[in-house]
Amino acid sequence: MKRKTVFWIVLFAVLAALGAGTYLLRGGVGRRAVVTVDGEPYRTVDLAAAVVPYEFTVETEYGWNTVRVSPGAIEVADADCPNHDCVKQGAISDGAVPIVCLPHKLVIEIEE
Repeated sequence: MKRKTVFWIVLFAVLAALGAGTYLLRGGVGRRAVVTVDGEPYRTVDLAAAVVPYEFTVETEYGWNTVRVSPGAIEVADADCPNHDCVKQGAISDGAVPIVCLPHKLVIEIEE
């Protein structure tokens, strides 16, 4: 019975170490968010350098979006578009799905 317990403890410790290592490796090193408006670069944000959360506003002829940057993630916190789909999407921390605000022609993508 004791051997089984030791086996499970070691197995869970190894899995936890692998999970922590993966998290640290994917933790934002070299990641940057590129904000574009109407296909043109507007601003680039280094997500690894964001230690304290901050916000900035993207104001264009189409409207405004308040973008919130937090350590390793970025989101649209507020906007004056009618449907607020970009706000509802929430924060992104990887390049799987970009944030898009169609009325304002705003796209936020994360690059490695």
